[in-house]
Amino acid sequence: MTRYGLIGFPLTHSFSQRYFTAKFKELRLKDHRYDLFPIVSIDDFPALIRDTSGLAGLNVTIPYKQLVMPLLDELDPMAAAVGAVNTVVFRNGRSIGHNTDVEGFRSTLLPLIRKDRPRALVLGSGGACRAVVFVLRELGIRFRVVSRSRERGDLTWDMLDPTVLKVCPLVINTTPVGMFPAVDEAPELPYTAIGDRHILIDLIYNPEETRFLREGRSHGARTVNGTHMLKAQAEAAWELWRAGAR
Repeated sequence: MTRYGLIGFPLTHSFSQRYFTAKFKELRLKDHRYDLFPIVSIDDFPALIRDTSGLAGLNVTIPYKQLVMPLLDELDPMAAAVGAVNTVVFRNGRSIGHNTDVEGFRSTLLPLIRKDRPRALVLGSGGACRAVVFVLRELGIRFRVVSRSRERGDLTWDMLDPTVLKVCPLVINTTPVGMFPAVDEAPELPYTAIGDRHILIDLIYNPEETRFLREGRSHGARTVNGTHMLKAQAEAAWELWRAGAR
C-alpha cells in the first residue's frame, strides 16, 4: 500500500483527504490511500515516519509548516526561500520539503490583478503568510504584514485604521480566523473603509464565504476564497509525489 497523508492539529475536516481519495479512485489506484495524522506535537513527526509503512508523501498544515523544516533531510530551494513547507516527499529513505502554496496562491492572484500591482495588506504572519509574501515580492507588489507584534516591523491589529485600508486595495487573510466551526468570527478591520476598488482573498475554504469575505462583498469588494488555491497546491503536490515515485 502506498500511503499519503496530512499532518496538522487539529484536523477537524480535510479537503486534502477528500480530494486525494477521489483522485485515487478516478485513476484506479487501489493501492493508494490518504490518511489524516493529527499529531499534537511536532515531536511526534519522527515516530510517524518510522511507524507508517509505505509512506510516500505528506501535506503539512497549521501549525507545522515551519516547525517541520528542521526535521527534514532536505529542503527544495523554493521551500527554503519561502521559509515554510506544506508538502513532503519521501524518496530513497530521505524526506524532502517543498512549498506548493506558492503555486496555489500565484494562480489565485494573477487572474484577479492581471497587469495591476495594487498595494497589499497581509493579515497574519504564520506559515501560510510566507508563501503569500513570496509571491507578492516576486510580482513586485508592495505590502504590509499584520501580526500581533512589531518585532519585524509588521503592523499590529490596533494600527489598522481606515487610512491603511484605503491605501491597500488588496487584502489577504492568511489567519484561521473565521474558519469552521468559528464561522461568526472575522479579522478586526474597519470594513467601512472597503469599497469597489478592493479585492479580498481569504485562504480559508470552509465555510465557502467567511464573514471576512461577506463583509467585504457587502461594501462592494471583489472576493475570493481559498478553494482554487487548495486545488492548485494539491495538484502541484501530486506532481511532486509522482516524480518522487519514479
